Amino acid sequence: MEYRIERDSLGELKVPADAYYGAQTQRAVENFPISGLRFPRTFIKALGAIKHAAAETNLELGLLDEERAKAILQAAEEVIEGKLDDQFVVDIFQTGSGTSTNMNANEVIAGRANEILTGRRGGKEPVHPNDHVNKGQSSNDTIPTAIHVSAALELHEVLLPALRELRDALLEKAEEWDKIVKIGRTHLMDATPIRLGQEASGWARQVELSIERLESVLPRLYELAQGGTAVGTGINTHPEFGRRVAEKLAKRFGLPFREAENHFEAQHSKDAATELAGQLATVATSLMKVANDIRWLNSGPRCGLAEIQLPAVQPGSSIMPGKVNPVMNEALMMVAAQVIGNATTVQVSNTHGNLDLNVMMPVIAKNLLESIKWLGNATRVFTEKAVRGMKANKEKAESYVEWSLAMVTSLVPVIGYDKAAELAKRAMAENKTIRQLLLEEKILPEEEINKLLDPWRMTEPGIP
Repeated sequence: MEYRIERDSLGELKVPADAYYGAQTQRAVENFPISGLRFPRTFIKALGAIKHAAAETNLELGLLDEERAKAILQAAEEVIEGKLDDQFVVDIFQTGSGTSTNMNANEVIAGRANEILTGRRGGKEPVHPNDHVNKGQSSNDTIPTAIHVSAALELHEVLLPALRELRDALLEKAEEWDKIVKIGRTHLMDATPIRLGQEASGWARQVELSIERLESVLPRLYELAQGGTAVGTGINTHPEFGRRVAEKLAKRFGLPFREAENHFEAQHSKDAATELAGQLATVATSLMKVANDIRWLNSGPRCGLAEIQLPAVQPGSSIMPGKVNPVMNEALMMVAAQVIGNATTVQVSNTHGNLDLNVMMPVIAKNLLESIKWLGNATRVFTEKAVRGMKANKEKAESYVEWSLAMVTSLVPVIGYDKAAELAKRAMAENKTIRQLLLEEKILPEEEINKLLDPWRMTEPGIP
């Protein structure tokens, strides 16, 4: 491999000749050969957009000359478009402020800008990574801004659309299955009748509330730390810098980003990211419940509940021919488990906003964006390959109803709890239905028995 020599405040360093980045990035690569994990594409896109907005702002304020600004803008746009992704080489597990990745961006943009202006890749002339690309900024306000921007983008582009699709698909099933009466189950034991459509409507409402929970966090994500520089005071930046950068990001992405109300809060803590991580964990538990409920109702096909039939998407066993498993449900459930774990990582990381800066921001960004993307992707394929194609087994679902001992519940207002409990015990012991015992014992007139044991009426108690 060919190298060139780059310099930083610690001295000279060999850098790959074809790299746009410089010495600070190379030192980070050598210092942190830890996981091989890199910042996600959306984060790099957000970082490029911040650098673009910063250069535009500095040009407007007369703090950056037009020639350098134009070269920086072109290079930053290439970062936004993903053309320079292979140049972002620093591990997630690095300096807790994310300074290494901020300098990675500064050096890549400067190196590309210099190539645009001189034909020579890299270096610090005529565009300097700190003096020009990073002008008016610090890692301490840029990385928090990139976290908020990238998380908001992923929510709007990946997770929220996927949840809306799942909600709508479940609402369609709720309507389609509204006439199917089945037995309810509490503690996994027989309970009073419920309609399959009512169960599905409960799932749909869980997803609707998941959407509302995530949307409720967005106003805090829209507040951006940019403009606070090192500790929130705004040292070395123009007083209008933060506002103008936020406005440009808002215009680019069509989201209401704005300068943080308090730069000290925005940089000292990662409460908004932690709030989002917690809501993502709640969403994950909801989706796990929905996926697992459907998995239970699909169990069988002959020796389980078998009230729902999921589409067959792949063979289920390497040893049992013909077996088909609820794989889409299980994939979503595993992602949900990971998201819950990621939330714990973010929450612990937020406790290290020691004094004037959080020092675990890269791992916060990684876990937050991973959760949003994976949950969105898993939800999307679950909707497409499981929910939309699942069918109700009407005959099987309704066959359980008459046989359930919980049918005795509707008799309680007429014959009392103790007598109803005795009937249930006898029915179990004698392997009979509640209806059979009532008719044999002539406890109630047949017309009243039929009315009291009408399963449809049990699912709509208001029916006279």
